[in-house]
Amino acid sequence: MSNQMNEQINEQINEQMSKKNALVCYHCSIQILPGELIEAELGGEARPFCCPGCMAIAQTIHGEGLEVFYARRSQSGDKPAAYLASDEIPEKLKPYDDPSLRGRFTRPSGGEGDLETTLRLEKIRCAACVWLCEQHLRRNAGVKDVQINYVTQKVMVRFSPDKTSLARLLFEIERIGYEAWPFEPSQSLDRAKKERRHLLLRLGVAMLGMMQVMMYAWPTYVGADITPEFEILLGWTSWLLTVPVMVYSAGPIFQAAWRSVQSFKQTHMLGMDVPIALALALVFIAGTINLVAGVGHTYFDSITMFVAFILAARYVELLARQDAQGGAEALAKQLPATCERALNYPALQEIEVVPVVNCNPGEVLRVSPGEVVPADGVLIENVSALDESLLTGESKPVEKKIGDRVYAGTHNILNPLFMRIEAVGQSTRIAGIASLLDQALLAKPVMVSLAEKWTAYFVAFLLFGAFASSAIWLYFDPSRAWTVLVSVLVASCPCALSLAVPTAMAAAQGAVTKLGLLIVRGHVMEGLVKATDLVLDKTGTLTMGQPELQEVINLRTGYRREDALALATALEAGQRHPLALSLMRAAKAENLSLPTLSEPVMNQLGKGLISGEYRLGSALWLGVEQSAQLGQYGQVHLADALGLVASFVFLDTPRAGLEQFLKVVKSRKIAVHLVSGDDRATVVWWAQHVGIEHYQGGCTPEDKYDYIARLQKENRFVWAIGDGVNDAPLLARADISIAVGAGAPLAAAGADAILTASSLEPLAKTLLLADKTHAIIKENLWWALAYNLLAIPAAMMGFVNPWVAGIGMSLSSLAVTLNAWRLRKA
Repeated sequence: MSNQMNEQINEQINEQMSKKNALVCYHCSIQILPGELIEAELGGEARPFCCPGCMAIAQTIHGEGLEVFYARRSQSGDKPAAYLASDEIPEKLKPYDDPSLRGRFTRPSGGEGDLETTLRLEKIRCAACVWLCEQHLRRNAGVKDVQINYVTQKVMVRFSPDKTSLARLLFEIERIGYEAWPFEPSQSLDRAKKERRHLLLRLGVAMLGMMQVMMYAWPTYVGADITPEFEILLGWTSWLLTVPVMVYSAGPIFQAAWRSVQSFKQTHMLGMDVPIALALALVFIAGTINLVAGVGHTYFDSITMFVAFILAARYVELLARQDAQGGAEALAKQLPATCERALNYPALQEIEVVPVVNCNPGEVLRVSPGEVVPADGVLIENVSALDESLLTGESKPVEKKIGDRVYAGTHNILNPLFMRIEAVGQSTRIAGIASLLDQALLAKPVMVSLAEKWTAYFVAFLLFGAFASSAIWLYFDPSRAWTVLVSVLVASCPCALSLAVPTAMAAAQGAVTKLGLLIVRGHVMEGLVKATDLVLDKTGTLTMGQPELQEVINLRTGYRREDALALATALEAGQRHPLALSLMRAAKAENLSLPTLSEPVMNQLGKGLISGEYRLGSALWLGVEQSAQLGQYGQVHLADALGLVASFVFLDTPRAGLEQFLKVVKSRKIAVHLVSGDDRATVVWWAQHVGIEHYQGGCTPEDKYDYIARLQKENRFVWAIGDGVNDAPLLARADISIAVGAGAPLAAAGADAILTASSLEPLAKTLLLADKTHAIIKENLWWALAYNLLAIPAAMMGFVNPWVAGIGMSLSSLAVTLNAWRLRKA
């Protein structure tokens, strides 16, 4: 009776617990969102799931009789089992929710109080990994947007801080078997070194195992007469040397393959590590069985050689990828690891050397001449000059006075300065630029998407072809079926195909960043190859918008040019408008001494300046005739009581590199159009001056928009260049848009790329680089296609041994990676 009552009590408790946990996933233990509940019967009970993926994994675990996993996982200390069992954020991640750390690793996004963060991912190997991480993060409440870039291995997440947190995001990624940490430029180099070191260690173990096993297999190769006992000893020694290669060196390959298989029901894609892992597992199991039975080949030499070659190829790929990331990483290299922090400023100004990552807003830093500014802030003591070429492309030092902003990554040149920190980590301007660069490959170019799509199909075809060819050989010659199966799996791994396009695009992006062009959207390099028409704005794009004194005309008899210029400059002293500054620059360049005026200068609003009998201003105000010269920026006239003294003609300054840029554009048969809001006469003069055949003046922003629309209706692929803000409609309508200049308004203008350099020369080099990139991508794809067309049939017909197939596959991957690597020095 007592037992019956206990059973009823237990049933009631279980029923209550079941109701309590009805909205918690049976497999991953996360909260199930409304409308996403999926139920399936497992172990005789209805279990709730959050998605088909968790349900499929749980069904597999129960189907294999491993349901004890769910009973014991809460007691396990291993990851990710312990993470899957609990929804509580572990202690090691909780500090990321501290306001100071959150401010370092996040930045505002949008106008709704949302935050954005960039995280660095580990262990992602293919499109299936990307899909799984992205979909898992999107399921979390408060996550607004997720974008993952496989090439740079970064994820950009926009989230609401009221509903989720940075620690939660890191935790959710770890729960599904991957790892992530907040990306910070000053720490990225250490992470990159760590990644290279770990892979190099795995490669070293594989190379050592390969050399030893090959040495023990040598008697077999040469047909030496050895005793059975010695042959068994060599076999088991080879097995012992192969185990660490399989477990340690090839461990990440098996982990990636397992994740890909687990997520297949969601992604409908298999990663390229699946055939590699399958081939390694089959060969090792077969070799072990043959060793125990004392018959057949053990294959341990092929295994170790294959792992060594594939890791060597991946090490070169890693070097190329890290170098190609040089968009953000080239910026990161400029940041120091340590800095000088002032204690008790300004009372003592005691200095301590601390890591940059430990600095916080409000603290005071000292930056000595020759050092790099470690954070964004405000200059509070000692004027200086800084080299800001890294951020703006301007090679001349920029003078800084008290109260001016200074930016991380710039070089202090003149005096030791003190600055108060305003932004650190991902809030700095240099991190913002790095964020723009990371966006470049998030919107995947068509070629990248197609390559990933066909790679996924190719893996499925490969597995089918490998087992089909093995089955055929099993019928005709069973002794060769196993060798053919392994050879096909190894030889036709689509590593080269999957790397052909992303590595080239990433290398090209890194190269153009060093030139001074920040690519924001990934289709730019691909689109430049297809461009048929180039539409240019004038002021701020074709020209600098900075007038220079061109000539002095209408000079009165008795006046020298120098006298008139000195008198006009004396009148303009203290004025800040462009024409006044131009007169001052001209007088300074000619070392003119300015006369002293007898009466103070008065500014007549909208007319000009007056001092005693002297007047300087417009032709209408002075009652003189305007010069009929075309193309000028403007004119001012100097007069006294007797009439006109001289007229000063100003001309806008052409942007540096314009001639070379137009020459490259025209050599590619791209039609050039000048579309400007300036008066028609000025636009005509400039178009003829620089050799542009198509032009239109007096355009409103709407006119510019319509101009491009008309070209596109004629099936023209339009590339537009403007100054970012005034030309927003122009940039928005074009197929490819580049904003000239730097700053936040440019990103808001929706440009596909931002030219930070003051010269147009980087655009000429980028255009040539786009052609080279397109050619290298085609070379890579043709090479990958040709290799597979030769290797797969040869392996199916039994002409290729497993170790030869491994070398061929590795060399194929190396070939496309090194070919793409050539772009980095463009």
